[in-house]
Amino acid sequence: MGRVTNSTAPRADVVLPCLDEAAALPWVLERIPAGWRAIVVDNGSTDDSAAIARSLGATVVHEPRRGFGAACHAGLLAADADVVCFCDCDASLDPGLLTGFVRSVADGDADLVLGRRRPRERGAWPVHARLGNIVLSRMVRRRTGAALHDLGPLRAARREPLLALGLTDRRSGYPLQMVVRAADAGWRIEERDVPYRPRTGRSKVTGTWRGTWYAVRDMRAVLRQPPRTASPGDRRAGAAR
Repeated sequence: MGRVTNSTAPRADVVLPCLDEAAALPWVLERIPAGWRAIVVDNGSTDDSAAIARSLGATVVHEPRRGFGAACHAGLLAADADVVCFCDCDASLDPGLLTGFVRSVADGDADLVLGRRRPRERGAWPVHARLGNIVLSRMVRRRTGAALHDLGPLRAARREPLLALGLTDRRSGYPLQMVVRAADAGWRIEERDVPYRPRTGRSKVTGTWRGTWYAVRDMRAVLRQPPRTASPGDRRAGAAR
């Protein structure tokens, strides 16, 4: 499968947090829709990730502060497209699927589109990671009322409203904080099924019970935060259209 053609979806930037993903990068980057920009945020890789990404045409941003959220937010700050997408850089998710996400946001059908991971191969989603996700999804439903089943990393939203959410978590809680603050702000959140593949290499977060526990701890801390007080710069994402 080669680069995805993109004749109908508007341009978008795709943020790809990266830590030692040299083996997965070629597969991921060749699936970025044509005309879109891939922003690979190198979060302290010790392999050739940055060089490979650059050779394949990606914009490379270096974020020395370790943390998934730190890498994601550095990519968001580096983006300049109206719509920004996020995708893991480990080949577990196909960024070509983001064209439908972007159309939904650009057409005004949703303010934040999330991919609900559906494993297609054995071993794609370890049991401990799946159980942690189920628990957190239920907590999110209770906290926000949003009928979500997954807190997956494949997502799309408009850049300026994302920045206005004032996201502060720089570790594993970043994706959750985005969803919680978007729900608190009245955003329309859409969930779409996406195939989930076994990642290339070992996960730095959910590859072990300990890593999963730390991720759940970070996310529970986010859920304990009180709703953010609106500031003059806050606005519902739909108002940006």
